[in-house]
Amino acid sequence: MSELTVRPLHAALGAEISGINLAEPLDAATFGAVHQAWMEHLVLVFPGQALTDAQHIAFARRFGDLEVHHQDIIKSQSAPEIFRLSNVDDAGNLLAADHTSIAQISLAQLWHTDSSFRPVPSMGSILHGIEVTDVGGVTCFTNMYKVFEALDETTRARIAGRAARHDFGHLAKLGPVKPLTEAEREAMPPVWQPMARQHPVTKRTSLFISPIYNDAVEGMEGAEAMALLAQLTELSGREEFVYRHVWSPDDIVMWDNRCTMHRVTPYDLSLRRIMHRAAVMGDGPVIGV
Repeated sequence: MSELTVRPLHAALGAEISGINLAEPLDAATFGAVHQAWMEHLVLVFPGQALTDAQHIAFARRFGDLEVHHQDIIKSQSAPEIFRLSNVDDAGNLLAADHTSIAQISLAQLWHTDSSFRPVPSMGSILHGIEVTDVGGVTCFTNMYKVFEALDETTRARIAGRAARHDFGHLAKLGPVKPLTEAEREAMPPVWQPMARQHPVTKRTSLFISPIYNDAVEGMEGAEAMALLAQLTELSGREEFVYRHVWSPDDIVMWDNRCTMHRVTPYDLSLRRIMHRAAVMGDGPVIGV
């Protein structure tokens, strides 16, 4: 077993893992230690991991099958399991600030959890910072267990037994992104997900919203629903719940989509930023509480 060191990064969530080489296959004991740390800290940071996409994919597959994004403009042409959060194309060219891909990835500045619009959302995401910016581009993570625990009794009663709608097409209402094709719309129709969910491993309850995709709440009129979602989003962003990751080149960061949200801070689009993400499929529908 590798000599792992786990160093907490924030009181709410996040830990740095050292003493491991993710380019090599993990033995069972090391994988078990990584998984245990993940369940405890929600977000893990592995610094200095210069992985190829193939090595990145191999590490991610230890946790389960991987998603392939339904949009060609985002996924890598050479490795479809890789979601490219980059302002640089596959050929290495810097994209224009008004490119449709830039408009879409810029919406990641809003709080969200990956793939919440799927009937079975992503279990977790693993992001490789290949080229990073010195200013901006900080990825913020929030602990949705603690957010749920912080809800007052009135708000907790308002969400009890309710579902929120998660619609990938909602992106088009937030920015100048490429409209969905008919095939993409059919592939990703809106889904309703419980607003309070139980983690299948830890059995803890967390708030489940994803504001970038949420456009309705079950049993509420539009204005009331959006006001509630705005209130919950504001609470989720409180500093005591948030770890802010300042990237260094070849950081690998993985997070649990079942109990966190994340967002990126703005950065200068004239500077190269290349981030590759693999998303692990969920192992079952969301468990409502």
